[in-house]
Amino acid sequence: MNFQGSVIKYGDNVDTDVIIPARYLNTIDKKELASHCMEDLDKTFVARVKAGDIMVGGENFGCGSSREHAPIAIKESGISLVIAKNFARIFYRNAINIGLAILECPEAAEEICEGDELYVDADQGIIENKTTGKSWKTAPFPAFIQNIITGGGLIAGINDGKI
Repeated sequence: MNFQGSVIKYGDNVDTDVIIPARYLNTIDKKELASHCMEDLDKTFVARVKAGDIMVGGENFGCGSSREHAPIAIKESGISLVIAKNFARIFYRNAINIGLAILECPEAAEEICEGDELYVDADQGIIENKTTGKSWKTAPFPAFIQNIITGGGLIAGINDGKI
């Protein structure tokens, strides 16, 4: 799996309540959730995100409640990949379950800047910053996670026979 996009960057402890505020949890409409993604942290996010963009975060990305709505809102907004120093474990699992690609790479997350252009080969665990020329190596997705993500998520992949 390869990803290429422009970076939208956030800091440490981005919790699920700012990824998708609780007042929108009464809908299961993915596009409606995406239309409110990050609005309590970044009112400009929805207007500036483009399909394929890459979100970069700091420590403990996705902390807070265990709602699946948060990775769904991120994925449906157009973000193709999230790179962070590390993820809250429940967010990590929920992201994989819904087919949102995520990578942990503390060095890259620290050094990448808002607006940088990245190319990521998730199968090889290579993150390249096309803006600065710097690259980082991280653990690639195991084959079973690759299958879940390329299958569109755990349930979608099982239903389509891709997993």
